[in-house]
Amino acid sequence: MSDDQDTMDEWAAALAEAEETDAPDGEPEVAELDELKDSTDNLSPDEKRKLDTILDIPVTISMEVGRSKINIRNLLQLNQGSVVELDRVAGEPLDVLVNGTLIAHGEVVVVNDKFGIRLTDVISQVERIKKLR
Repeated sequence: MSDDQDTMDEWAAALAEAEETDAPDGEPEVAELDELKDSTDNLSPDEKRKLDTILDIPVTISMEVGRSKINIRNLLQLNQGSVVELDRVAGEPLDVLVNGTLIAHGEVVVVNDKFGIRLTDVISQVERIKKLR
């Protein structure tokens, strides 16, 4: 098995364990999800090829802990050990951004000394479109 596959298996096991321990009665929590429909069935081969091209475009996903505004004078005085106060309270969910656009909120998880994020709230497409205007 490859290292990537081993890492994915470890993440899956850790997330499954976290789900089991999140429920107060010991039962795993079950997320209510809308049923996904395969809407590509009625697409022409050319349309499917175009969709595949779009789905292969790489995007940058980042997690934001918080923000702060400081003036250049204070910025130049920063050195090792300096502390910058952020606009978030400890324990508040992180923002998940894709190409700079907020798509979700989540909490930090650690698996085998690597950070990850568990999504706790996904921003709806309607809300994302409203923010673009």
